[in-house]
Amino acid sequence: MSMERAAMMAMRRVSHGDPAAKGTLRPGTVRRSLDFVRRYRGKLVFYLVLSVVGAVLGVASPVLAGDVVDAIVGEGDADRIVRLALLIAAVAVADALLAVATRWLSSDLGERIIYDLRTAVFDHVQTMPIAFFMRTRTGALVSRLNNDVIGAQTAISRTLSGVVMNLVSVVLTLAVMLTTSWQITLVSLVLLPLFFIPARLLGGTIAGLSRRQAQNNAAMGDQMTERFSAPGATLVKLFGDPRRESVEFAGRADRVRQTGVGISVRQSVFMTALTLVSALALAAVYGFGGLQALAGSLNAGDVVTLALLLTRLYAPLTSLASARVEIMAALVSFERIFEVLDLQPLIRQKPDAAPIPAGPVTLEVQDVRFAYPSAEQVSLASLEEVAVLDRRGGSEVLHGISFTVRPGQTYALVGTSGAGKSTIAALLARLYDAGSGTIRYNGTDVRDTTFASLQQTVGMVTQDGHLFHDTIRGNLTLSRPGAGEDEVWDAIDRARLREVVESLPDGLDTVVGERGYRLSGGERQRMTIARLLLAAPRVVLLDEATAALDSTSEKAVQAALAEALAGRTAVVIAHRLSTVRSADRILVVEDGRVVEEGPHAELLAAGGRYAELYRTQFDDPGQL
Repeated sequence: MSMERAAMMAMRRVSHGDPAAKGTLRPGTVRRSLDFVRRYRGKLVFYLVLSVVGAVLGVASPVLAGDVVDAIVGEGDADRIVRLALLIAAVAVADALLAVATRWLSSDLGERIIYDLRTAVFDHVQTMPIAFFMRTRTGALVSRLNNDVIGAQTAISRTLSGVVMNLVSVVLTLAVMLTTSWQITLVSLVLLPLFFIPARLLGGTIAGLSRRQAQNNAAMGDQMTERFSAPGATLVKLFGDPRRESVEFAGRADRVRQTGVGISVRQSVFMTALTLVSALALAAVYGFGGLQALAGSLNAGDVVTLALLLTRLYAPLTSLASARVEIMAALVSFERIFEVLDLQPLIRQKPDAAPIPAGPVTLEVQDVRFAYPSAEQVSLASLEEVAVLDRRGGSEVLHGISFTVRPGQTYALVGTSGAGKSTIAALLARLYDAGSGTIRYNGTDVRDTTFASLQQTVGMVTQDGHLFHDTIRGNLTLSRPGAGEDEVWDAIDRARLREVVESLPDGLDTVVGERGYRLSGGERQRMTIARLLLAAPRVVLLDEATAALDSTSEKAVQAALAEALAGRTAVVIAHRLSTVRSADRILVVEDGRVVEEGPHAELLAAGGRYAELYRTQFDDPGQL
């Protein structure tokens, strides 16, 4: 490694600061980090052996170069010069081959570590409850899968081997230098402290500027992410001022520019200072070495050997001096990854979980009480990008909900916004677990069944009609990856979407865009209904499934839903009371309680809360 490269690496480490100064690592971080490495111990040992051999070859080249000089100025033995030249060439070839081999091993080990960490985090995050995703900033979570994973990988692919190689290189280099001329070696080492003064003087300033630059880049990135999304762009178009947005972005970009210039100037000063110190050290070697050579106490070749060895001494010493920072940074990355892996999901599948019995499903809800989990139960302050987690939560929002839906029946939940209707639907799909009480499908508690069985049994259409940035086919077959072409088109027909799909340029292979924004709101919602129809669950939950539809589309989809709901257990949530009049039974939910229950006509005749809600939506008494 050259002194210039070592200096650049040292500068990068300094600019990130010393993570150790920010606090101690959590107990067990080192041990758990090594667990990810032990599975590849064979390759790692081979990698370290090659690194040591490379360090030996690096010291051999200067010694051979000095021998060549001695052969030239001494006896002038042509054969010896040729042999030494061939040996130097062989060392160079071997060094080059070793460099390729170690690079390949380093890359392979690093990428394997990245793969293991990423899949571990991804798989674990998928087990987290919906409450986790409702609190966590997506960017912060993605950063754990990218930046922190790569930071952890650095400890394996570069730092570990670098420490071993540099230690061997320093020991061998010093040994050869001391045996060649201990006087010149001591002179060289006297100048060594000067090599670290620029880092000490400029390190804090550069670290501060780098942190500020990262913050400015993050702020600029946040603005771009928000404004470049479809909802953000729409919001700016409707209410924002493009000129104000431009001025705000330009200000953030200018702060990034200013810190970039400051870092660049200081890095230039740092590099220049290190180059100057190394040049002074070389001058000392040539000066003292030259005088000793003239005095006959040292050969000319030894002077060349010492000069070349000196260039190979400062570089590994610089790397070793900053290795602690890099190792600590890698361990901090591991710690941040383990922080996510240690967050236990509130909803888990029991080891002895059983599938829901086959056949038409009876849904039983008995005395269900529920309070949304607090932030401490489901989230991390670092993922929410707050200093302290919100300690609120735990207040009961459902108070003793009970009802039973027989096979083929449709129950409707109505009430004002915030009454708890969507919360009940979320509990039925086991997006949350009830605090007390039971929810059973065919006599099996949802907490005792498998996730796969529950997913196959219960299908849900939510209010937002979310779609992935994928093709129509990909979005529909999410529920049934093996569905055939005829089954897909049948679901499309029943959702009254054939004309829409056939009008698209690529038909089923048309990409719908982020969140499905290339489709209208009604088309998106019908897509989610088609996905439900393709899944063909035995229990259907509709949470405002037709809220985004116009009157014409709503009638078409209601007809499709009537077909889909036939013979199935169904729970429908709706604000439009006109859509639930045909339900077998209507539950009026207020403040987390069922305050009325019965068919449409009976509830109207009772003149209670349902009749009040109905009159609010239909001012004409003749419509009652």
